[in-house]
Amino acid sequence: MSKTEVLTPENSQLIIIDHQPQMAFGVQSIDRQTLKNNVVGLAKSAKVFGVPTVITTVETEAFSGHTYPEILDVFPDAPLLERSSMNSWDDQKVRDALAKNAAEGRTKVVVAGLWTEVCNTTFALSCANDTDYEIYMVADASGGTSVDAHNYSMDRMTQAGIVPMTWQQVLLEWQRDWAKRDTYDAVMDIVREHSGAYGMGVDYAYTMVHKAPSRSLHEGETLAPVPAGAKLAAE
Repeated sequence: MSKTEVLTPENSQLIIIDHQPQMAFGVQSIDRQTLKNNVVGLAKSAKVFGVPTVITTVETEAFSGHTYPEILDVFPDAPLLERSSMNSWDDQKVRDALAKNAAEGRTKVVVAGLWTEVCNTTFALSCANDTDYEIYMVADASGGTSVDAHNYSMDRMTQAGIVPMTWQQVLLEWQRDWAKRDTYDAVMDIVREHSGAYGMGVDYAYTMVHKAPSRSLHEGETLAPVPAGAKLAAE
């Protein structure tokens, strides 16, 4: 397999590292709500395409808190691989989970984690050093303790052969062709909920151009304009 080969649902797996509240509190490289939006969008994308997802956590009870409920709602039956090491590659459970997926040809490992400069970097470098896995770092579903910390860590990983990506890039690479109707509607649902202006544009095109009904359940009536003072003038 080569890094010039695009991501597909069949050659990929996802690992979510330490998306826990206390870890997010320290993030300064990206708006935290945007960060959560992006990683949840990425998680939903993996679910739609049947991409195996490993969720690993660090010091849940002692420090970091529980994985975001929005991620757990996407994968309600997924085991949570608890660690003590900041480097996920130091935990045998994590290695075994990734190896199981890699044995099925899923050697492209997509990563979203906190923090970029610690847990992401040490995992990515260690895993790439010890295996033939290709690591794809989702920059906007990860965060560091400062803009510099995030950016320099991304630079360091890129120089070592790690591939930088965005979460929406991953989603659309997995979809690839809009003729794939079995995932089309689900992808559009993710886009409308998590893709900002792109999602707003999809809603606009559906309702205003294609005349589809609004996806809102709003049942209130629309009241016509009444210029202020019109009633008084008529009297």
